[in-house]
Amino acid sequence: MRLLSILLGAACAYALHASEAGVIDWHKPHVGVPLIQSPATAPAFHRREYDGGATRSVILTASQSNILAALNPANGSIEWRYIFDDDDHILAYRRNNDVVAALSGIGGAYLRLFDAIQGDLLLERRLHSPEAGRLFEPESLGTALAFGVGEHAQDVYVLTDGHVLRSIQRSSGEVRWGWTAPDQTSQVVYSKIVATPSTVYLLGLSKSFASYTLHVTSLSPTTGEIIASSDIPSSITSGFSGVLVLHDLRASDVELQLVWLERKAVKSFPLTPSLKAKTAVMKGATYRTIEDVGVSEYGLFVAIQEDGSARVIRLSSEGLKVIWEYADSATSPQRSDSIYAGGLDVDGYPYIVRVFWSHAFKQASAHVFASHLAEGKGLVTGYTFPFKTAEHGIISHVAVDAANPEPYRVLARLFLTTSTGAVQLWQQDQHQWTREEGLSDIRVAELVELPERKVAAHGGVEHETFAARVRRQLSDAQDFPQYAVNFVRRFVTGSYASVSASVAPSRNTTEPLARDAFGFRKVIVAATSHGKMYGIDSANGEVLWSRVFGLGWAAQVGGQIIPAKLFVTRTVSDGETPQVVLVTQRKANNGLVDTVLFHVEALTGEDARGKSPSGDVLQGEDVVSGPLVEAFLLRTASGRAVLLLDEFLQVHLYPDTDETQRAFEKALPSLRIPLKSGPPGQRQLTGHQIPPKVEFTGRHIAYPTWTLPFPPAEDIRAVFARPADPVASLGKVLGNRTTLYKYLNPNLVGVLTGPSAQSKGAACAVYLVDGAKGTIIYHAVLPAAGAACDVKATLVENWLVYHYYDSELAPGQAKGYRIVSVELYEGHGVDDKTMSSDLSSLSNETTAVSVYEQSYVFPRGVQTLSPTSTSYGITMKDIIVANENHQIQSFPRRFLDPRRPKQKPTAEEMEEWLIQYDPLIPDDPKRILSHNYQVAKTRRIVTSPALLESTSLVFAYGVDLFFTRVAPSNTFDVLSENFNKAQLVFTIGGLALAIIVVKPMVARKRLRERWYA
Repeated sequence: MRLLSILLGAACAYALHASEAGVIDWHKPHVGVPLIQSPATAPAFHRREYDGGATRSVILTASQSNILAALNPANGSIEWRYIFDDDDHILAYRRNNDVVAALSGIGGAYLRLFDAIQGDLLLERRLHSPEAGRLFEPESLGTALAFGVGEHAQDVYVLTDGHVLRSIQRSSGEVRWGWTAPDQTSQVVYSKIVATPSTVYLLGLSKSFASYTLHVTSLSPTTGEIIASSDIPSSITSGFSGVLVLHDLRASDVELQLVWLERKAVKSFPLTPSLKAKTAVMKGATYRTIEDVGVSEYGLFVAIQEDGSARVIRLSSEGLKVIWEYADSATSPQRSDSIYAGGLDVDGYPYIVRVFWSHAFKQASAHVFASHLAEGKGLVTGYTFPFKTAEHGIISHVAVDAANPEPYRVLARLFLTTSTGAVQLWQQDQHQWTREEGLSDIRVAELVELPERKVAAHGGVEHETFAARVRRQLSDAQDFPQYAVNFVRRFVTGSYASVSASVAPSRNTTEPLARDAFGFRKVIVAATSHGKMYGIDSANGEVLWSRVFGLGWAAQVGGQIIPAKLFVTRTVSDGETPQVVLVTQRKANNGLVDTVLFHVEALTGEDARGKSPSGDVLQGEDVVSGPLVEAFLLRTASGRAVLLLDEFLQVHLYPDTDETQRAFEKALPSLRIPLKSGPPGQRQLTGHQIPPKVEFTGRHIAYPTWTLPFPPAEDIRAVFARPADPVASLGKVLGNRTTLYKYLNPNLVGVLTGPSAQSKGAACAVYLVDGAKGTIIYHAVLPAAGAACDVKATLVENWLVYHYYDSELAPGQAKGYRIVSVELYEGHGVDDKTMSSDLSSLSNETTAVSVYEQSYVFPRGVQTLSPTSTSYGITMKDIIVANENHQIQSFPRRFLDPRRPKQKPTAEEMEEWLIQYDPLIPDDPKRILSHNYQVAKTRRIVTSPALLESTSLVFAYGVDLFFTRVAPSNTFDVLSENFNKAQLVFTIGGLALAIIVVKPMVARKRLRERWYA
């Protein structure tokens, strides 16, 4: 135990300190791309009113990342956010002055109440088991929220499963009463709640032959007793999207109206407790759609006519009436389709804004309508604002907040959601801030090394003339005196670059991108599923450049660009500026799927092909007319190329040059490509080779060489390979001076399997397979937790680590998380060397493997894991994990060594720094790299080497972005910051002075000795 304590102290020697937070790392929190498909989840301004008359505003939104959040309108910062579990989807939220209510889970299983400004969780109540909930399409159908009115203001009405209504007390969560529909959705599915001081109305749709019929049930807000229930004569074809409930909070004489669109006519029905009223039809025009823009509680909505023009309709005591028609709002090729949104000012007056893009003026326009101005006749104010569609895509949703500082003056704040996932706030025509929420859905990312400072500063020196070179060198020579002074100062004081210092540039710098002394600063190139690519500075997390993907021919029909793989095809080591190639799938709305490549300069985002100007969208190159099967890098003499396989296993090369063809032909004999094949439930892993002969199609076509079938109950979940990191040592020298040689088969791949859709109660499995022959090198069967496999695995050198949840109760064991460490060595024991890294794929010795494995109890669940990576592979590797507590944590390899002895270590084992086996991996808080940051829903961790062999860079992305650097074996390749460099200089100087003084004395002494010898 004493040795374990010593090693724990050594392992924590690089524990992070509070002073390093925000210096060697950074954290970029996000809320996710807003959910705009439903008004119940879309962004909205919310104003909290306090007793003294003061107000405070936030922007509320639910996001695609399953997060409910509030943003500060002043600067875009996150006021608060609540992260829901992945299987607990947000269905709706409702706001009411100081409280925000959220309904989530299948059928509305959970109700939560939050403080609207602070985000404190005030109430959490499970309404039913998620497994017992009814799943509708869309998922939010059959659920609704409403706050009580008048004497019932402290109640929340919650509709779940389309037929159960509850009245819940806000402060205690107590259910005051509940009501269940007798038919339980067999005939009517309820989806809306309307609360008045005297009645609670439930609105639903009943099924009929060719359409739906509106059904209304009125209930007592005090007891929940049914007052009346009746079908409303109607024929609804578009579901609840064309059904509105209108009333005017500012006019008590206006009765509640149910409004819907039927056969292009607007119809209405007064809502009274007895439901005895008659249906009315609004005459004068036909409409294509009606839209609830968020001010229906003030009697306003927008109706779109057949030509696309929009009218504002208001409910008054006289009924429905058109009060405004937006000029030039009809559909036109000169402008985009208009987006309409409603909002309030501080006095509670409603406003409706129309936003559209002008193709002629290349700007966005906003027309704000205020119905109460101009003596009640209505007033529209308009302006344009310079929205950059080439940088942010198109506007997808708008939320508005307004102010009326003068009688005929209206100021508007617009909160925009764009197609690339960005959210922006505009105050009139002034841009206030932008949040790149698209970065919450990164699909692929790589770290790209920067050039040296002098190379970056003189990027075009290879083409300059002799005279220009002389002028440049004379100009550089002017800085030599200052350089000499700085050198002497650094040498005397020891003020060199520090490994614990920030490498972020100053905000006012205009210098080109260049790496720091230790290579800590890099460019993170990332691509999202929202059609955008980013270059991010790893020093501070700031976006250096971004490009919006063009759709090519699919722009005519619409579509989506989905990133598949990202490759660094040229690095600074190749002597030129680095470049990356992004492989994507373009899914057009007409059903066609193509493979498109985007080739960009990693430092600037410029199109490396030179076909897309920097201020325009980035157009790709169509390389495969069909879906992609696999893609990987092929090393060439001057860099790297991309090899792609289409659905017919035809080979495509990019760039398709003579040099690439020669490199491809040279690599053909060693290429082994394992691919998933077979239908679901009959999955197989099939190995392929590529023949040197070109087929009649003019391309090489891969052919199968072996097939590895899996049990019928297992389906392939993932195939992963070993990273191409350098290996410093081919073996491990033991304490008795024998050697275990690492099994480094270059064709080794890992396979994770789980229960297929048709099987029940099947187990999960981990395989290591020789990709050249299909031989299983390692196999482990794992329990499936709830018929699901949540196995995370990584493979580096000869080391396999996988994490899973063990739900089985064995004698002497408990349920919990397990992590298994597996090491593979050549031959059948020590000193058995087979040279696995150089063996022929046909050799039988590739299966001669010794396996050492050990299982440990892990503290908690893991979202992803990855090993550290260094320049030469000398440094001991740590495992970096993202745990279920939204933390990034490091675990030393020494704790995961499968050869840890079960008894007290012998002298030979202690020489190897082996510690006694303990089934529990210590949960050391000092190894939490993310400090107290909440790094939400991490999907992948990317590690990259720095120039220092001791240091590995770590980039974690998911909803949030987090970057740091770690030194698993401490910074052994630089002097400690506590090293007294000044004392060393003075000591050397003193010794030199002593030599100068003593030397003539010694010379005189020797001379005297010669005279008297």
